[in-house]
Amino acid sequence: MPDLLETIEDGVATLTLNRPEALNALSMEIRHGLLEALDRLGKDDSVGCIVLTGAGRGFCAGGDVKSMADRSAAGFEARAAGIQFSGRVPTAMRACPKVIIGMINGVAVGAGMSMAMACDLRVAAASARFGTGFLKIGLSGDWGGTWSLTQLVGTAKARELFFLGDMVKAEEALSIGLVNRVVDDADLATATMALARRIADSPRVALQYMKRNLNAAETEPFATLIDLEAFHQARCSQTEDHREAVAAFKEKRKPVFKGR
Repeated sequence: MPDLLETIEDGVATLTLNRPEALNALSMEIRHGLLEALDRLGKDDSVGCIVLTGAGRGFCAGGDVKSMADRSAAGFEARAAGIQFSGRVPTAMRACPKVIIGMINGVAVGAGMSMAMACDLRVAAASARFGTGFLKIGLSGDWGGTWSLTQLVGTAKARELFFLGDMVKAEEALSIGLVNRVVDDADLATATMALARRIADSPRVALQYMKRNLNAAETEPFATLIDLEAFHQARCSQTEDHREAVAAFKEKRKPVFKGR
């Protein structure tokens, strides 16, 4: 079986990390597979939303610790290049024009937690747990986790979670803003897919530019964002979906969006 599975249904693409025996620890096949899939699905007009999840009882346990000694033995330059390559995955997730939902079905640790945070939205099972994990193996962190965690929960809490390395249960993750929703384990797939289909049925061009605006809001000054919003809003005003929404409002009916 491949390390990454893909299905598409009702405008929702689901990418499933498929190493359940290793709690979906990241293999090179997963890294390469995610990069290829994110690029392709981002350009696929039939896809309105992407769901990322893990097989079995874990979302992702992060890097494969068993192979770390061999990778470190390759030397500093090779190790840095490998880590930089891995960093292309969260970068691609952020750049992908489609909304990405993390369906967190279990433990998300280290790079697995960083990958979850790179999603646009996160729905967690009640049994899910999160941890930075790096300190316990003498590492400082990668996959953009320090940036993402600081953005989501603030600098004080981010430093606490990195410096102490404690695991966070789903309800605490919700209370600190690390996840958007927590649902019963049995309801996770149903709740996540309902959210994904709601997004997939929305005006897709508008969603694409909303994501660009929100990404820019994290790094750009207000004046830059004002101009960016103006151009993006003007672009959306020219779409068929915008015209359909205005017509539906006037006619007091539900709009039917076509993603263009």
